[in-house]
Amino acid sequence: MTGSGGGDPSTITTLPTQAGVAAQDDPDCARLVHEFPWETTPLGPMAQWDPQVRAAVEVVLTATVPMALTLGDDFRLIYNDAHAGALGDRHPGAIGRPAAEVSAEPWQVTAAETTRVTRRLESLSELTAQLAGALTLDEVARVVLAFAMASFDVDHCVFAVDDGLAWRSVRRIRGEMVDEADERLPPLWKRVSPDSGSPLVAAAQSGRSAFTADGAPLREVAADRHEQRIRSLAVLPLRTQLVRGALSLGYRNAHAWPPQDRALLTAAAELVAQAAERARRFEAQHGTAQLLQRSMLPEHLPELDRFRIAARYDVGVDGNAAGGDFYDAFELGGGRLAMVLGDVAGHDVRAAAVMGQVRAALRALALTDPAPQTVLAGLDRLIGSLGAESRNEEIFVTVVYGVLDPVDGTITLASAGHPPPVLRRAGADGGPATAELVALPPGAPLGLGGRWNVGKVRLEPGDTILMFSDGVVERRHQSLGVGLDALVDVVATAPSGDPRNLCALANAAVPGITDDDVAVLAVEHAVALSRAATMQVPAEPTGPSRVRHWMTSRLREWSVPEQVIGAAILCTSELTTNALLHAGTPAQVHIDLSAERLLVSVADTGTRGSVARAQTDTMSSRGRGLGLIEELSDAWGTDPSVRGATVWFEILIPPR
Repeated sequence: MTGSGGGDPSTITTLPTQAGVAAQDDPDCARLVHEFPWETTPLGPMAQWDPQVRAAVEVVLTATVPMALTLGDDFRLIYNDAHAGALGDRHPGAIGRPAAEVSAEPWQVTAAETTRVTRRLESLSELTAQLAGALTLDEVARVVLAFAMASFDVDHCVFAVDDGLAWRSVRRIRGEMVDEADERLPPLWKRVSPDSGSPLVAAAQSGRSAFTADGAPLREVAADRHEQRIRSLAVLPLRTQLVRGALSLGYRNAHAWPPQDRALLTAAAELVAQAAERARRFEAQHGTAQLLQRSMLPEHLPELDRFRIAARYDVGVDGNAAGGDFYDAFELGGGRLAMVLGDVAGHDVRAAAVMGQVRAALRALALTDPAPQTVLAGLDRLIGSLGAESRNEEIFVTVVYGVLDPVDGTITLASAGHPPPVLRRAGADGGPATAELVALPPGAPLGLGGRWNVGKVRLEPGDTILMFSDGVVERRHQSLGVGLDALVDVVATAPSGDPRNLCALANAAVPGITDDDVAVLAVEHAVALSRAATMQVPAEPTGPSRVRHWMTSRLREWSVPEQVIGAAILCTSELTTNALLHAGTPAQVHIDLSAERLLVSVADTGTRGSVARAQTDTMSSRGRGLGLIEELSDAWGTDPSVRGATVWFEILIPPR
């Protein structure tokens, strides 16, 4: 534990105590400790100590058994009333003094690691570490709920924060099944009316904690039978400059909430409130940056008869700034398709602005003359002009651009300093697929006055081409060749050449964390025309049921094998329920059937962390979560978009 005052109260040592009780007229140790002039010591003012340190102090002071601890490099002494008698006439002068000055006898230091208090202090330390890595309110909620359930073994825990005109909460109850896959989706937030009379709202609004040892604290506001059974409840406010919220923990049996518990919960609530404020600031900045980023990318990709197209964009570790990666695909005259993926160096608003200019200029140039040499030459002049205008010659832009002729599947490509695409060849006569980097003539990045040569590749039915940014394959302390080899291997061993699946696999192809953004674009030459259908699902409790009936009927019309239909219905129902609960907006279910696979996607138009407006108790549980999709599908993924997100899965069609 580390203090934040003038000193470093990092050394906390539990001292052995002797049986003894302070005299009745001895001053109260808690008052003495809080009134002690700590600002005159290396520890600094008590208000500036780390919350964990303050929590440890409060636990000691409220304990009914003799307890003492020391803080800092010179072992400043703090103890409770029960321990004061053991010090005799050295009390109360011992408080705040170095232990060596209090007694010439050697201090035999021990640590009671197996005690309940010590275990909970350790859990508080773990809570601090986990909250430090929580960037969003969703992540804060997960950490808080897990901490409460594990450290206090409660039957019921709720985390609530203000949400403008209303409040939103997320809860965890004993016995609830939450698997690893399920945690990948945002928690299911539920609205709480400011006038509901909820103890959570009351604590958040008043800033006062409330503890019920035995009673029916949730009877008037209980959402279900579980909450009606809660007999003891602790509610603690979460209050900072930006956040108003509360945390509640409950038991089905009576619980006295002793002073040690209250002190530890108060310290935990302070840590949670600080983390929630950090998360809210991050989400505000992150949301603005990502809205800027995604608004510069195409909202919809072209739909062609024989060619399927998919793309994906993911932010790097630092999601607070817009980046310069981009992709685009649009139709040209004669049914041709322009496809491009580029990267503007930098990870800030300026990089995003240059990216927007490059993408707009590329589309204008391609619609006039789509020849790759012509388009890249025009972009080269643009980058040179922007560099001269800003008096900055360090604008670095790479692009790979191609034109697809759907008549024969030929793609004419040129690269301006960008990594070559990966070409996946479908296996002949049912054999294994292969993959390789397209042999493109090297070309200089844009803005350097270079010349570019073109290469050609032909997509046969079943083949897929994948364009990608360097964030896919570059990792620190690893050569680029290692990343490229890993990407090629993943593409070759993919269960199918479906472009959406390949985009998802490409993102995770190279182990390790990248600081860069990631953009991928894939185009597949379909073996045969797909069958597709779309259903708009209202944000109502009957929505999942409607989807099941519609989808069953459609897939049977298309003669899909019954085992595929059964698995697809289960997965789609689960995803539809998640979308309606999570986003609170109508969902769109899209099914696409080809000769080799069934692809299902469920899209919502909400935002991450938004509140579910549907009545969650009337819908099926999300308990099985994405573990069900992982078990029943051959591939699945999540694609964020400008307006909401899409979750999809793919099931391969067995050979007849």
